Amino acid sequence: MFEAVEFIERPNQSDPAENALGEFDKELDAVNAAREARKAFMDKGSKEYAWWVVRKPGARLAQFISDSKSDKEFVLDLSSGELVEV
Repeated sequence: MFEAVEFIERPNQSDPAENALGEFDKELDAVNAAREARKAFMDKGSKEYAWWVVRKPGARLAQFISDSKSDKEFVLDLSSGELVEV
């Protein structure tokens, strides 16, 4: 089971808004949901900073990470703790 989550930093809020995009049986389905949410956010032309992660429900480590300031996508190499560009 994997969850896709969107985080958006809002002006005058100390913590980012967290929006669960859904839970998925397959990691690729969760990644695709995150990619679709990122595209929709970017198509709006928002100036806010946002990022999307795919992780096991409740996990502190993510299997997929992207943000609104670059076109890059990352995965976490659990053996080294390093982010690796996809």
